[in-house]
Amino acid sequence: MTRQAQELLQAALALPAGDRADFAAELLASLHGSPETDQQEVEEAWAREIERRARRVTAGESTGEAWGDVRARLATGSSSVESPHPDRARSIC
Repeated sequence: MTRQAQELLQAALALPAGDRADFAAELLASLHGSPETDQQEVEEAWAREIERRARRVTAGESTGEAWGDVRARLATGSSSVESPHPDRARSIC
């Protein structure tokens, strides 16, 4: 935390409880952003993840799993996401 932030924190802690609560609520709200911004960030994060997974498949680092195998495992009631290849490090994609 910067010195300026520490000084601001000390000043905020000296406020009456109601003012501290309002101050804290405003700070928290500033971290969350608007729903539109949040949705855009989520979409951008998924786009990056899709790109990452595609690069791994293209590079041969991830072979995935056949849908039939996944469906059969799910049909048996197994909700486990453990790797069907226990000798390899677990990796999603």
